[in-house]
Amino acid sequence: MPSSLVPQQQWDTDAVWTIPNVISFVRLLGIPAFCWLIVIGNDLGAIILLVVFGATDWVDGFVARRLKQRTQLGARLDPIADRLYILATVAALMFRGLVPWWFVMILFARDVMLACLLPILKRHGLVSLPVNYVGKLGTLLLLFALPLILLGGHSSIGWPAAHWIGWFLGVAGALAYWAAGLLYVRETLHLAKDR
Repeated sequence: MPSSLVPQQQWDTDAVWTIPNVISFVRLLGIPAFCWLIVIGNDLGAIILLVVFGATDWVDGFVARRLKQRTQLGARLDPIADRLYILATVAALMFRGLVPWWFVMILFARDVMLACLLPILKRHGLVSLPVNYVGKLGTLLLLFALPLILLGGHSSIGWPAAHWIGWFLGVAGALAYWAAGLLYVRETLHLAKDR
């Protein structure tokens, strides 16, 4: 097995209802409200909610380490919540006419590609691959880019600087997102070959 696929995380507990997991569940439940705020044009409310949920993304990890409540479920919920926020946000922005359909499809296609790896991973007793730093960078860039694109949009506040910085970060984030996806494909193919 490639060294990058060796589980390196020790879990503190198998419990589901830990404080960090509850924070992650609340974040997931906030996605529909966040998207609705974008769709109805309440951009300030959407950005405030995004900042709050972005902060909880850091808080849940901090609390898990501090209270020794790191769980395998929590490690899976975190990237799922990030992906859902990104995909839901770009879909809502596309609905508002602030991002083109092809940008949504680029991000969506990457996650479809990763979903195609699941049967191979399951065959080898894995549910997912460890999150890599390129993927974390892509997620971070996109989570910064999307609110800026919203603020820079013609149907929003219309700040030109926010528009251009948002799109610069968005393109960089999409490239990192895809680079991470290709690394996951490579690791999965190594796994399939080595077993």
